[in-house]
Amino acid sequence: MLLEGIETLLVLAEEGTMSRTGSRLYISQSAVSKRIAKLEATLGTKLIIPAGRLIKLTPDAHALIKNVGPSFNEIRGLIFEHQNLDDQSIITLDCSETLVAGYLANTLGTYFQKDKYISITTHHTPVIVENVQSGKASIGFCAGHLPAQYSFVAEHLMDEPFKLVFNQPLTALPKAIVVNDLKNPSNISQAAVLQKLGITPLMEMDSYTASAQLALAGMAPALVPQSIVKTLSIDDKYCFEFAELAELTRPIYLIYRQNSYKQPRVKKLVETIASLFV
Repeated sequence: MLLEGIETLLVLAEEGTMSRTGSRLYISQSAVSKRIAKLEATLGTKLIIPAGRLIKLTPDAHALIKNVGPSFNEIRGLIFEHQNLDDQSIITLDCSETLVAGYLANTLGTYFQKDKYISITTHHTPVIVENVQSGKASIGFCAGHLPAQYSFVAEHLMDEPFKLVFNQPLTALPKAIVVNDLKNPSNISQAAVLQKLGITPLMEMDSYTASAQLALAGMAPALVPQSIVKTLSIDDKYCFEFAELAELTRPIYLIYRQNSYKQPRVKKLVETIASLFV
């Protein structure tokens, strides 16, 4: 019951409301409230404070999450590793949206005809990493820099190049461009390169697709990865490369827990994806 309460608190911290937490855990809103109340009674401290429709965490709750959260996810991951996957067990593949669209769609469409018990989810890299570490996902397919320490296998597939996209000719590096969230840990290295080149991030989007579409509409040049150029079938005349931007690449990884790879179905899916980048 203690682990159940901690899991509920961790999800509540991410979702912010009882209803969204219940939806994610597949339980009712009242069940979420009861779990938190039991956890508060067990620990002898207040963990949440109502704040309108949202829930505010107390300092004790933040301290608990900081101290227990990583260990809880690791324990959950270890438990997941020892579960046997039969032919109808769901294998969750957690992907970057740009990568699944740019590199995997056709392959997975064919693969699904042979193994229908695969679920694909899309998140940003930090969430994919967390989901693989905790066992929420069997395999992660992500782009960008990984954390300094992690407890899974990270198979480097390629370094994906970026292009500047704009609906007008670019004969020189622009002074300002549209980028994706530079506060995202997987993108943060881009900021130093842009600063060195004297390029100002005009806007920081949460979607490379949105960035590309704004650029094609003439708002400003956008820095987008090769996978987006491929997915949107952007014509070469709207794509520009400059030697100064050559170091702006993002590593692409397949990540999975070592023991999960011992499962034949997981191994086969990992090898199928990896073969696309040989």
